[in-house]
Amino acid sequence: MEYKRKRKILAYIMMIILSIFFIFPLFYMISISLNPDETAILKNMATIRAFFPAEFSLKNILDVFERMPFARFLFNSTFIVSTTIIIGLFVNSLAAFALARFRFMGRAFLVSFVVALMIIPFEAIAVPLLLITNRLGWLDSYIVQIVPFIANPFYIFLLYQFFKSFPSELEEAAIIDGASWFGIYWRIALPLSRPILASVAILHFLMQWGSFLWPLMVTRGPTYRPLTVAMEVFFGQYPRNWGDIMAFAAMMTIPVLLLFLFLQDTYVNTVSRSGIK
Repeated sequence: MEYKRKRKILAYIMMIILSIFFIFPLFYMISISLNPDETAILKNMATIRAFFPAEFSLKNILDVFERMPFARFLFNSTFIVSTTIIIGLFVNSLAAFALARFRFMGRAFLVSFVVALMIIPFEAIAVPLLLITNRLGWLDSYIVQIVPFIANPFYIFLLYQFFKSFPSELEEAAIIDGASWFGIYWRIALPLSRPILASVAILHFLMQWGSFLWPLMVTRGPTYRPLTVAMEVFFGQYPRNWGDIMAFAAMMTIPVLLLFLFLQDTYVNTVSRSGIK
């Protein structure tokens, strides 16, 4: 018993250390973003005093809105991410349901092909994809930032694993009652898949919200520019005030934290049951 107690205490100590390690930069960012004194920020940046500014103010946040159309960039990112997730959940879940529940020639090959696509990095197809979208006339638009990322082999595989566990009795009963396959998918499979759909939505949100390379390649001006590219442009502007830069970064980070805090129970439960880890 004493040995188990020591192991438990050690585990808690390690978790506390890891928590501090991950919270440290977040707390640092928020503290500097609320410090209106740029001179004090530069003076105390490498000291513990940076975490405890003498004055707290929203000046840096207001400066961001004055120096750049932040609201426009926030709308662009929100619209692109939400549209991609909504359409992506439907497309990926529909493809996964077909692979999991239908029996047809070449099904095993398609599943293997989906798994193989998961190992291809986006950087390997970025240039060919850029040439294709350029030929289609999609550059500098919302479409070019949404359509290429609707279908994702990783999400299809996660949903495929989930749909495979559905009992066949549900399908048989629905077919006897006259339901079509799409009706089974829409009325039975989707309602029972809310936990895994929430997890896929979180993963998709994190990937799209933090996407930088592709928006940098396909946007030409501020009209369709998301927050990630706007952050890079903002960082290159002068005067380079670290308080404003941290305020911009904080306003980018807060939506991600709020989404995860809102859906954390669903996400953790799905991870433990579906084997995402």
